[in-house]
Amino acid sequence: MAEQNPGELRNPTEVHMSQMVLPCHANHKGQLSPGQLLKWIDTAACLSAERHAGCPCVTASMDDIYFEHTISVGQVVNLKTKVNRAFNSSMEVGIQVNSEDLCSGKEWKVCQAYATFVAQTQGNEKVKLRPLTPLTEEEKLEHSIAAERRRMRLVHRDIIKDLLAKCAMQDERSREGNENGEVLAQATRVESVELVLPPHANHQSNTFGGQIMAWMENVATIAASRLCHTHPTLKVIEMFHFRGPSQVGDRLILKAIVNNAFKDSMEVGVCAEAFCYEIDVPRRHINSAFMTFVVLDEKKHPCILPRIKPEQGDGQRRYKEALARRKIRMDRKYVTSCKQSEVPISVPWDPSNQVYLSYNNVSALKMLVAKADWVLASEINKVRLYTLEEDGYLSFRVEMRVCIDAREAFELLSDLRRRSQWDSYYQECKLLQQVNGDDAIYHVISTLRSMENRLQDFIIMASRRHPCDVGDPYVVAFRSVTLPTHPACSEYARGETLCAGFCIWREEEHMTKISYYNQFTPGFVQYITTNIAGLSSDFYTTFHSCERYLLENSNGATMV
Repeated sequence: MAEQNPGELRNPTEVHMSQMVLPCHANHKGQLSPGQLLKWIDTAACLSAERHAGCPCVTASMDDIYFEHTISVGQVVNLKTKVNRAFNSSMEVGIQVNSEDLCSGKEWKVCQAYATFVAQTQGNEKVKLRPLTPLTEEEKLEHSIAAERRRMRLVHRDIIKDLLAKCAMQDERSREGNENGEVLAQATRVESVELVLPPHANHQSNTFGGQIMAWMENVATIAASRLCHTHPTLKVIEMFHFRGPSQVGDRLILKAIVNNAFKDSMEVGVCAEAFCYEIDVPRRHINSAFMTFVVLDEKKHPCILPRIKPEQGDGQRRYKEALARRKIRMDRKYVTSCKQSEVPISVPWDPSNQVYLSYNNVSALKMLVAKADWVLASEINKVRLYTLEEDGYLSFRVEMRVCIDAREAFELLSDLRRRSQWDSYYQECKLLQQVNGDDAIYHVISTLRSMENRLQDFIIMASRRHPCDVGDPYVVAFRSVTLPTHPACSEYARGETLCAGFCIWREEEHMTKISYYNQFTPGFVQYITTNIAGLSSDFYTTFHSCERYLLENSNGATMV
């Protein structure tokens, strides 16, 4: 473990692990086997989880992993893991994997992952974990966004079901010829059995989660090789979800098959089932996963793959589900990148990316809230205006305290239809779609005018979040989206909101701190920075009206 510098703030759950890649860890190409890397990842993450829990922990799930680089024999794998947040009986562990060339001194990122662990007693009973206190600004951000990632995990399987039920997926290769031939899906099927021995078990005599993931990766690679008749490279592992334990003495049946082959990638489905030597005991489903492979040429470019021909029945179902999962993978990676410079402001909304747009909406606001370099620009009658200029973007924060219950303020401020009652920039707001209890899409007509002297309108998605734990704020996040049913029209100039919203903290009984955030695109920076005085006065007037609106509409208004 790396030595800690004096005075350095360090998460007590942080674990550093360095491993030299030896020939016994490598595949035929002299590169680190992804299965071996998964073992190291799971080991280091488990150590972090157990440091916090103070008792044995088991792997519950592993989020999507995108492998950015391969690692060669002789290089070093550096892993850093730490608990980002503890919930009731589960915790999220963040994992960073880098590789290092000892001869050149160069380092590069291999992957980043998030794993969920559950603490267990000797009787396999769940343990209530103590809260984790983040120390640094980075840890506070991870702690905050961990609640959003947990939310996505809980609805992950329902997303695919909804997409398959509502959306007709189009096969991108349906019009292609058969230049590369067609391979029967059955020809890629792999089945293998493993006997769980003591070296495969953890300190609780359960099969080590990393070992199961390594076995699954092995059979998936064989299935992928049977399609392309060469050695594929693993690029993505979708979420692992462990459905139950297995023990020493169990037999694990591992099955894999290519579900679908896209133009230059393929999806392999793999599952693990456990059974013991007793004949009458049914098999137990341990885990399922989906892995994406590519075949790289000498220049590291993906090669065109043969088409897959699914069998009738289950094969057709797997083929169509692979299309749905691919769309979700692309949406998720595109939307949740959190790189504002790479993601268009107004992302097209549809049911398949709703969860990820909502995640990005809230996490982008939380990232803005966590920034440390806010500068107080002005204060008028206890309404404070802060600014932050970073990477060409100008953000502002307006902060005030109101004698109102935090939940009431949350309910009043999250309904954009009522905002015109206190915000003079809102002329009209119409609810277009109530997506669910937490997300809604609105059409807003503002009083601002464009250079062509047309009123500006916006299509805005509002995402609400209740506090996940004591001390968390209520959150209402806003971002622009596009709806095919409501394109831009000649009557209005379509505007865009990059990142905006409210964070509402309960400070004491009937006293609430309300902070409003807004991030401007680079085109507005020069105009705003030269008009801070006017902006301060403008915001004071607006938020004084907001305070009056909250008090007049509060159930406890007579008490004030």
